[in-house]
Amino acid sequence: MCKFNFIETYIKDLYVVEPKLNMDKRGYFMESYNEKEFFDAGLNMKFIQDNESFSKKGVLRGLHFQRHHSQGKLVRVTQGEVFDVAVDIRKKSPTYGRYYSIILSAKNKNQLYIPREFAHGFLVLSEYATFVYKSTDYYYKEYESGIIYNDIDLSINWPIEKIDIILSEKDKKWKSLKNIDS
Repeated sequence: MCKFNFIETYIKDLYVVEPKLNMDKRGYFMESYNEKEFFDAGLNMKFIQDNESFSKKGVLRGLHFQRHHSQGKLVRVTQGEVFDVAVDIRKKSPTYGRYYSIILSAKNKNQLYIPREFAHGFLVLSEYATFVYKSTDYYYKEYESGIIYNDIDLSINWPIEKIDIILSEKDKKWKSLKNIDS
């Protein structure tokens, strides 16, 4: 019995992963990752690092990527809710410069598999959010880069009308996609 529903998005290699819950009167149990099932679905990656961040409402982290040692990521939220965004920065991709967005939350338990050579970011919508992800390569500070979250050409529809954005100093300084070397 498959423990996941793998949903292809309009961007090649980017998948929404819905885990199947085993519910009873005590609560639920779910697998968040199963190597065999991911491989059977064509997601042939090897995760080597797990990461977690905790942020308050309005925090926007991203849009991050590494210039070398690019990371594939399996992302999810274990507390709260975020607006999650993945941007295709693969130069030869027919969807180069396009983004996919999704609400990830502790309630819906959905995950997003983001392949290598994508920029990634998220905006916290709830009072607090715990964001966890597996990555296919290590973090290298010397290769970190990013795209400014409000890049006019990307036109990401961030749900920010009622939220004051909180950015790190680093995230305030990123350039637009057309002004970076990828």
